[in-house]
Amino acid sequence: MPPSGTTLHFPQRVVVGVGEMCVSDNPAITLSTYALGSCVAVVVYDAVAKAGGMLHMMLPDSKLAPEKAASQPAMFVDTGLPLLFRSIASLKTDPQRLRIFVAGGACVRCVDDTFRIGERNVRVTADYLSREGYVVRQTAVGGTINRTVHLNIGTGEITLKTPTASDSFLLAA
Repeated sequence: MPPSGTTLHFPQRVVVGVGEMCVSDNPAITLSTYALGSCVAVVVYDAVAKAGGMLHMMLPDSKLAPEKAASQPAMFVDTGLPLLFRSIASLKTDPQRLRIFVAGGACVRCVDDTFRIGERNVRVTADYLSREGYVVRQTAVGGTINRTVHLNIGTGEITLKTPTASDSFLLAA
């Protein structure tokens, strides 16, 4: 039994699904998104605030479905990214300290990819981040494989898994 007044933090995994976003400053939380194909995930982390967030976007442009964008802005790059940065700012982060990782945008069914959704998602994401002055520290985009991403809020560690490999690195560094 812990001493009175002690708070225990049990590790928790929060799954960020397609068209969803989550931010946290709870060091016991790991944010995870699974099987990114043409979708793009943007992960942000502030090591001083020990706060991070993850956004899993499906489509580049909300003009494709304005009603859906109004109810689920995280589904689209152009509405999801502003939402992510507003939300992470609410956790007392500093935009200058944010470390950013981008993953996804693959062409997992390249036989007939006339819409090139993955490529467009990556391009619109990169354009937004550049235009807003954010520096991306690392990427894992394009190709033909899906990716799973985990962010440990307590440490800033990113784990990137593909069907054939698993890599880890500190986004806080």
